[in-house]
Order: sequence, then C-alpha cells, then structure tokens
Amino acid sequence: MPLHREGRATVTIFITLTIVALLLAYLSNVLFAIMAIVLALLLIFVAYFFRTSRRHAPHDALAISSPCDGTVVTVERVREPEIFENQERLQISVFMSVWNVHMNWYPCSGTVSYSRHHRGKYLVAWLPKSSTENERSSVVITHTSGERILIRQVAGAVARRIVTYASEGRDVTGGQELGFIKFGSRVDVYLPLDAEVLVNVGDRVRGVETALARLR
Repeated sequence: MPLHREGRATVTIFITLTIVALLLAYLSNVLFAIMAIVLALLLIFVAYFFRTSRRHAPHDALAISSPCDGTVVTVERVREPEIFENQERLQISVFMSVWNVHMNWYPCSGTVSYSRHHRGKYLVAWLPKSSTENERSSVVITHTSGERILIRQVAGAVARRIVTYASEGRDVTGGQELGFIKFGSRVDVYLPLDAEVLVNVGDRVRGVETALARLR
C-alpha cells in the first residue's frame, strides 16, 4: 500500500512518537506502554488514510469521471457565482469519508484555465452551503470540446488542508492527479445543463473509473 507524498510528514511524526513512547515504556512504567499502543493504532490509521491508488481512465473523451472516491450527495441545478456569473449549471457533489482514498483526479482532459484557493469555514462537508462558505479550491478545465468544467475541492469539519496541483495554462489528462484533501471533505463538479447524468444521489463512486456524466 504505497504512501502518498502528502502523508509522509504526518506518518513520520507518528512513527517518532510511537518509538519514543516505547522507549519510555521500557525505561519507565506501563502508562507509556498504553500510550505506545494508542499511537501505534493511530499510526496504522494515518498510514491507511494517506494511501495511494492507481486508476485507469475511461477511453470516452466526452465522459466526466468522478474526481474522487466517495458517495454522491448532490445532483442538482444551481447558480454558480464564482466562474459562471450566477448562470445555472449542473452540480454533482461527491462526499469523501475518512475511509475513502483522498486523492483527487482531473475528471477530464483539457487545459487549466483558472485555479484559485479561498479561505473559509469548516462546516460539515455534506451541507449544500459548504460549497460556497467553506475553505475551498476552484479549478476550471477547458475541455477539449470547448466546454468549461469547474471542479471545486471543499474542506469539511475535519479536513483542514486542501492541496491542489493545478496551475493555469497547463494541459492535463483525465485521471491525472489534481490534488489531495486531508481528513474528510467533498468535491463538486459543475457541468453544462445538457450533460447526461449517469449517477444518482446515494451512489458510491470510484475516482477516475466511475463516469458521473457525459457531455453532449
């Protein structure tokens, strides 16, 4: 189970703390042994959380893949103010629990035409207003068809750091890594209204391998 680069520092800290607790347990008393056990369990969880996963992108150039693993929590028409000037778009949101792989991927191929990070609140990620009020990163991909696809990484009540690798002007490929969100969050995808939706609320999806929608 390969470790993601974003987790190396955190895992190193837990390894160090566990070793120190074991040494203190050997030299001192049983309380440090209990501490070492707790730290070792946390180390296992953290290493599991920061795991990586290889994915294979679909060959359909018009397919919009899920940018992350998780559960679909929103499929609705909304007005999007940041990029589309309150015009209606089709929003599909995927919520990631702490048990999901937290890598994020580009849902389609194209060129990064916009990338911004916004500070904000840390509301629970499945609330609709978290998309506009929480800390978030917005990335727009100009699809090879000319359509603009907005991907928004949204921090949750537990997530405290969003990592985005996008840079404006860069050509990207669907399935290429977009970023990472630490400890629970969601990712929103905004599509043209005529896109063919392929998922329903409650569906479990796999990043890259599950198509959320298809452009017409």
